[in-house]
Amino acid sequence: MRRFTAQELEAARDRLVPDVAADGLRVLFCGINPGLMTAATGHHFARPGNRFWPVLHLSGFTPRLLKPSEQGELLTYGLGITNVVARATARADELGAEEYHKGGRLLSDKVERLRPAWLAVVGITAYRAAFEDRGARVGPQSLRIGDTRVWVLPNPSGLNAHWTAATMAEEFARLREAAGVEDRSGA
Repeated sequence: MRRFTAQELEAARDRLVPDVAADGLRVLFCGINPGLMTAATGHHFARPGNRFWPVLHLSGFTPRLLKPSEQGELLTYGLGITNVVARATARADELGAEEYHKGGRLLSDKVERLRPAWLAVVGITAYRAAFEDRGARVGPQSLRIGDTRVWVLPNPSGLNAHWTAATMAEEFARLREAAGVEDRSGA
């Protein structure tokens, strides 16, 4: 991956990154919001320390470790990616409560339109803020958006140190099994 200067990354602030989505997916993964590296590259979960792509493979969702630039391949597996908040920031703590609430409403509209079987929000704090559910825990939620079931996954950011790639992969695999997606890891 090419290295970006601080100025190039800062220039990506507030950019929007297109969703990787289609109607009727098995799982629509939902990040908090794009980071500056994601906005600069146009590829979701692009920061090198982010564990989304390795965990997706370890959990059996993909047959090999995909690069962020291969994100379009997810659609062939019935998977997609969106975000709670569309605008790019350096850190999620730059987002305010109203942005999360509005993001939750827009996300609900998107899910009703696209009708994935599962919405998987990666980040308990983002889920709690977007859907005003302070008691939510990682795992399946009682909330449904139309016919779409909701699962909260741990945030794959490298900053989330109390979840290892292995323990995250276990939780992602629980979702994969619940969603009826075959284990593609080859393990």
